[in-house]
Amino acid sequence: MKNLPDVFLCHPAVYAVGKNYIITVPTKLNCYMWATVGGNDYYDDANGTLLHYRTVHKVTVPMSELDAAKEYTISFRLYPIEPESPDVESYTVKFRPVDPNAEKINVYQIADSHGYIAEAIAAGHYYDSIGETLDLLILNGDIISTSNKLDNFALVHKIAGEVTLGQVPVINARGNHDTRGTAAENYAEYMPSEDGNTYYTFRVGPIWGVCLDCGEDKPDDHPENRMSTVFAQFREEETEWLESVVNAENPEYLDEGIKYRMAVCHIPFARKCPPPFNIEQERYAYWCKLLGEKVKLNLMMCGHQHIFYVLTPGHELDALGQPCPAIVASRPEIIDGVIHFTGCAMTLSGDTAKAKYTDEKHIVKGEDTVDIVSHLK
Repeated sequence: MKNLPDVFLCHPAVYAVGKNYIITVPTKLNCYMWATVGGNDYYDDANGTLLHYRTVHKVTVPMSELDAAKEYTISFRLYPIEPESPDVESYTVKFRPVDPNAEKINVYQIADSHGYIAEAIAAGHYYDSIGETLDLLILNGDIISTSNKLDNFALVHKIAGEVTLGQVPVINARGNHDTRGTAAENYAEYMPSEDGNTYYTFRVGPIWGVCLDCGEDKPDDHPENRMSTVFAQFREEETEWLESVVNAENPEYLDEGIKYRMAVCHIPFARKCPPPFNIEQERYAYWCKLLGEKVKLNLMMCGHQHIFYVLTPGHELDALGQPCPAIVASRPEIIDGVIHFTGCAMTLSGDTAKAKYTDEKHIVKGEDTVDIVSHLK
């Protein structure tokens, strides 16, 4: 791979959203940008006008085309300050989609890094440290502590890009801290979304998944929300969307070739919580019912609690009918003035998910082997 262009803040990131990939590149300077996949050009534009006045470029390409081509070329041209137009430059990346026939799939989850960028990137290279390859990266919310400025979104993409080098897919879920700050209203513009929504389905190799968004973890009228949120309505709309997904005439999660059905959600919403965090009990119980009885999920990946455990159906912390095992895994911490971050290396193979909780030095802090099929019998 040739040197990264100077205008790029970091390597690209390729997010899987619906039936598309969203190739995302944070930049240091204003520029126009597009991507070429399989001989076809796809642009970062608005109604025919190429976008330039932004810190993050997003180009949507069909998933099927990039999976087949296994490479993409990003082209860019600096926004001309002088009348003369600068030359077009390009950068090509080899892409490795999740193998639909893979006997095992290596996944790394980063959640709750809360701005610990270098530590999260280091932790994300766990599979490199043991001589294996990463197949899928999950960013599961609260990667930054607040959306108080647009530049913070570029930091999320920096983690994704520097861990994957733009070579493997990324799933991104919004966390409750991501909903806070003056730039939170711009989240869907700068981050992966589908039709402006921060919830969506995805399919990578033999994995079908649903990315859910709980919004804030407290009621809308809580003083901390400063009368700026309407997440009750947001979750009602999300419920209607989820119903349309699970009740589709030919649901994608039943397609031939799907081996694993997964949910990605920052908040493990079925767990027991004290006030004021015990919101939406009826709605979340309904989500559990839809995902358990209709989709028959194998696994959930969650963060939010800054601890490691597996929330299984019937667990003492299961308050609402957990539909499948949920691996809850994230831990940012400062010990003796030193920042540490621990994420989750999770390998899917056969009927199990093996989770190792690994830090920025690739030290394994704990592990669990999770049966992901017996709850379906």
